[in-house]
Amino acid sequence: MLSPEPRAASSLCPRPSKYPSPKTTRHHANGRVKHSPLIFLSTRAAVETKKEQKTTYEAVLDIINREGILGLYSGLSSSLLGVAVTNGVYYYFYERSRGVVLSARAGSKGLNPLESMLVGLIAGSATTIISNPIWVIQTTQAVYSMNQESASAAAGEPSKETERPGFIQTVQHILRKDGLAALWRGLGPALVLVINPIIQYTVFEQLKNFLIKSRTAKLRAGGSKTAVALLSDRDYFFLGALSKLIATSSTYPYIVVKNRLQAGQAHAQRYKSALDGILTIVKEEGVEGLYKGVGSKLTQSVLTAAILFAGQKRIYEMTKK
Repeated sequence: MLSPEPRAASSLCPRPSKYPSPKTTRHHANGRVKHSPLIFLSTRAAVETKKEQKTTYEAVLDIINREGILGLYSGLSSSLLGVAVTNGVYYYFYERSRGVVLSARAGSKGLNPLESMLVGLIAGSATTIISNPIWVIQTTQAVYSMNQESASAAAGEPSKETERPGFIQTVQHILRKDGLAALWRGLGPALVLVINPIIQYTVFEQLKNFLIKSRTAKLRAGGSKTAVALLSDRDYFFLGALSKLIATSSTYPYIVVKNRLQAGQAHAQRYKSALDGILTIVKEEGVEGLYKGVGSKLTQSVLTAAILFAGQKRIYEMTKK
């Protein structure tokens, strides 16, 4: 989900003013390409059920040795498609939902915090349902070689190098193996994760308001009775990073369950619900099992959020001039 323009303090969810431009889409696509290895590593680690401790560096070397550099970009094409679809669908449903809410009442043409959260939930849920098949395909591609190795080990055969399937081949494999319903694997925890950006924006706004209030109080105590503190790009960078760190850390167990279900792992099919998946992982792998791959995921998502918040603040200020 895209980060919001940092406007009024009440903006808890993104309020798009127009559909994404080619420049915006390219920006998010470029970010996805740069961070693809981190996304790939966190997905693999989340799906892995063995109690094998590997550093990120060791995991990277292991993948390069077995699959080459391109192995770090498995599922990239479907990931880029997912970014484009997610952005477009989210903006469409956000604007439609916002229009319905505003037309149902008189008064201000802006959304209050509760309405922003409601519209964000509707748009996020619709986007998750529509785009889930793409992320199932992307996750399946990312863990394809893992599944091949597991199958070879179970048969007592040495693992052999196999060609990575393309987008269409992966779709055909999923449909042939598990049917059409398999494209919506992991939808339950994915819908729960719609709250991730709401947590992020709420934390961001609260921290921003606290910082402005405390700095303004210091300025006025120093004699500037009407002064109002302004936040710098650095402030927005760190606030964006901290808010994403809190949001992702608090919801990461659901990311693990979602990735395992979307990958089509046999053990994950036993999960009766997202909560049951979490309890099963704790029972079988310990609490640490809920945070496999969290390092790579936090690095990717926190850095992206920090840059977006700082960058979009500057862009917003430029458009006001």
